[in-house]
Amino acid sequence: MQLKPIKETKNLSFYIPDADHEEEHFFVSEGIAAGFPSPADDFLETRISLDKTLVRNKEATFYAKVRGQSMIDANLDDGDLLVVDKSIEPAHDKIAVCFIDGEFTVKRLKVEKETVFLMPANKDYEPIEVTRENNFAIWGIVTHVIKKL
Repeated sequence: MQLKPIKETKNLSFYIPDADHEEEHFFVSEGIAAGFPSPADDFLETRISLDKTLVRNKEATFYAKVRGQSMIDANLDDGDLLVVDKSIEPAHDKIAVCFIDGEFTVKRLKVEKETVFLMPANKDYEPIEVTRENNFAIWGIVTHVIKKL
């Protein structure tokens, strides 16, 4: 999977898949032993395309790289790559990429009656209440996170 950068912001960097460079990689579908090693030579012929595995709706999917620490308790760390689907309906408790007052952010949605809060997953950050005065849009719902170890 190769990505084309399309936009840099303070909190997120946005990418789209490069359809000219779809790739498949070796995949060990039987699982990897975390204890004693097991022979894996029998499984090397299986291949996987990360694009096909992680993306349900190709036309509505984009990628964003996390900047900052506001979602670390949700296992979203600085530098993680998010797979974001714009076709999924936003709902309470979903993690979303949002645009608010000129900035992009990734937060968990909290819906109470007719009020939406953008909830960080780090006690050092405050929730953001979305009001009618905010310029607000939900850009997509996070479906997967790709981490660098």
